[in-house]
Amino acid sequence: MKRYRHRVHVFASRAHKWLALFIGVQLLIWFASGSVMSFLPIDKVRGEHLVDREVVTAIPAGTRFADAALFAASAGAPVEAITWHVMGNRPVAEVKTTKGIKLFDAATGAALPPVDAASATAIANAAWKSASKPISQASRVTVESPEYRGALPAWRITYADPDATSIFVAAETGRITAVRTGTWRLYDFFWSLHIMDWKNHEDFNTWWLLVFSIGGLVLGLAGTILLVMRWPFRSFRRRSI
Repeated sequence: MKRYRHRVHVFASRAHKWLALFIGVQLLIWFASGSVMSFLPIDKVRGEHLVDREVVTAIPAGTRFADAALFAASAGAPVEAITWHVMGNRPVAEVKTTKGIKLFDAATGAALPPVDAASATAIANAAWKSASKPISQASRVTVESPEYRGALPAWRITYADPDATSIFVAAETGRITAVRTGTWRLYDFFWSLHIMDWKNHEDFNTWWLLVFSIGGLVLGLAGTILLVMRWPFRSFRRRSI
């Protein structure tokens, strides 16, 4: 029994030592990144203190709408849903089809072109909460990146504010699809360290994460075994007697 106990003790001790050396740094990164992400207010990460992405403009009373059948006939694909809303200063019909989304003038039924840079800037400015709007610049986005994975193509409206805010507006719908700030980028950096996806910042099923997670589990189990085996139970029993 003593021999078996000794073998278990030696195995647990070696496993704990080498695993601590191998994954100790990543454990520190997990703790540090988790602490930072927990510390950052989620509303600031999302940019809600700067941008009201859910801003809604009421359709003027008395507005006449074209027949919904006209939109369905002009869509060029089976229609799944039609939504009316105001884009800029004009009521539009957003027609969702099996092949994508198309915009129409809600009053005339005329098809509308994709949102351009000027319209996207106006949409972003309308959602900006502060009365004073910093200088902005629009650029077209056609490929995904760690910063943006929303609808494409899109317009990125970059502001010269302290948070280096960027508002993304989908060219197809004119809707705000993402808000990125310096706080978000800091959060995203620590998120990439936390899930060990340093390139795309989104895959938490990598084999790196799996290996280190299992290693951390074994490290904890080995430490628990050592704690139990080294705990002075007999000393406490003698003192209590």
